[in-house]
Order: sequence, then structure tokens, then C-alpha cells
Amino acid sequence: MFGGIFYLFLFLSAGEVLSGIGLPLPGNVTGMLLMTGALATGVLKPEHVRTASNVLLDNLAFLFVPPGVGILVHIQLIRTHWLSISLAVVVSTLLVLIVVGGLQQVLGSRRRNERSV
Repeated sequence: MFGGIFYLFLFLSAGEVLSGIGLPLPGNVTGMLLMTGALATGVLKPEHVRTASNVLLDNLAFLFVPPGVGILVHIQLIRTHWLSISLAVVVSTLLVLIVVGGLQQVLGSRRRNERSV
């Protein structure tokens, strides 16, 4: 499990470094993209991070407590700007679904083509 945590923090740190030197994405997003690439190309095997990932996923509810508290602290601001916030959430969710779905289709068809050759 500690090896898996090491890899998770390694990719998180690499993402933070890249974001710190000017990449216009948050470090955690960059780290996840790097890890996804490493997993997709076989550089990192899923078995190396499976145990640590499962522990985090099993305790995911605890990770939502700090954002929940933050929402309650700023509830008046949310009441004032609920329409803008709702619109931003819906539009960004749709954009993420479209981009990730399209990317998955492209990568999936590429992988199927490589297997058939």
C-alpha cells in the first residue's frame, strides 16, 4: 500500500511542479493526467496503485467533509449568486462529459486498432 501512496504523491508532486513553472492547469489535475498517461501506456501498472486507490475510495465520504463545511461557511454568498453558480456547474459538467467522452472514444478506437494489427 505504501508503494501505491508513493506513486500517487509522486504524480501529484510532478503535477504541482509543472503547474508551478507555468502550466495553466491545477497541479492535481496535471498529476492525474500524468498518471492516466502512465497507466494507459503501461509505464505504471494498475496493481501498483490499486490498494492505495481502494483505501481512498472506501473512505471517500470523509474527503467531502471539508468542502461541505466550506459551503456552509459561505452560504450567504451562495444564496446571492446561486444562478451564476448553477449555470457554471451545469456548463462545466457538460463540457467535461463531452471532452472526456470524446477522448475516451478516440483512445478506445486507437487501442482497438492496435490490438487488431
